[in-house]
Amino acid sequence: MYKSNVTLSAQQQVSSILDSMGFSHYGMAKLATPISLSFYKSWLENEYHGDMEYLRRHLPQKENPIKLLPHASSAIVIGFNYLPHPKKLINFKRLRVAEYAAGEDYHIWLKEHLDSIAQKLKEIFPQEEFLSATDSRPILERDLAYRAGLGWVGKNTCVIHQKHGSFFLIGEILTTLDLYTTTVLHPDRCGSCNKCIEACPTKALISPLKLDARLCISYLTIESKKIPPLELRRKIGNHFFGCDICQSVCPWNIKIFEANTTESDTKSQYKNELVSDLRFILHATNSELMKHFANSPLSRARGFGLKRNALIVAANQNIKTLRPEIVALTSDPRLGELAQWALQQLLN
Repeated sequence: MYKSNVTLSAQQQVSSILDSMGFSHYGMAKLATPISLSFYKSWLENEYHGDMEYLRRHLPQKENPIKLLPHASSAIVIGFNYLPHPKKLINFKRLRVAEYAAGEDYHIWLKEHLDSIAQKLKEIFPQEEFLSATDSRPILERDLAYRAGLGWVGKNTCVIHQKHGSFFLIGEILTTLDLYTTTVLHPDRCGSCNKCIEACPTKALISPLKLDARLCISYLTIESKKIPPLELRRKIGNHFFGCDICQSVCPWNIKIFEANTTESDTKSQYKNELVSDLRFILHATNSELMKHFANSPLSRARGFGLKRNALIVAANQNIKTLRPEIVALTSDPRLGELAQWALQQLLN
């Protein structure tokens, strides 16, 4: 058990615990009306959230995070690097997925870390309340992370840190403990750089800090429950689940990204393993897919989304050997039109 040192302030004791547990990228902030709230409301009004109606429904809690924990006054905000992924899973070989999704679902392992921290804090401050949260709770996390000093919000809408880049997840612990912000807020260091905006295949970054989710490959392959419009299907390329382009081209990430990614052994080996992955997905039942991707973020897309994405990748990669599996889906009530499109692409 971690024992409280009465000579230390609450702020110092929290920092001491986080340091002892190996965390180096964290900060604290008072709970208040988010400074980006008006921008967020405007984003919703412009329908840039697509079909993610839960973002609109959660607005009251995001306006006032104290609703999540009565009498809460502060937040401890922690950045968790996921490149390299701390919980790597090998349940697919060559599917191109966002780096955060290359391992165990962060809602599992990140929550475990946060709960462990909250438990230690409760031992020291038994009269206080602590509530750990990931993005499964309605919190404007990037706003909170900025105010806690974890970085600035870049033109690609990600929180960027000079040392850690943006390949990190954000977790927070809301608390009734009275803490204060000691970290100097990060200045915007994007400058005149527009690499993320220029690199986006679908032009989802319509201007600095403004993302139209309806055009975003991550939205189209993860959150959307629909078939992408014709004009976007080719632009999805070989992205099966999510996209990191706007992060991987960022100068603050280049060294981190290159140090933790490797090239395929050979083109033929890559193609053969990709075909194997896609064939399994196109042929498997929904229950088989959910079992195969259990504890993986990929399960969020459900069977429909995984098959939808596999059809698009198969067409865009011109994998003619998958024609029988694609033909079998042409009679599917939801995927039939997309399967017909995929067949047409293979003919072309």
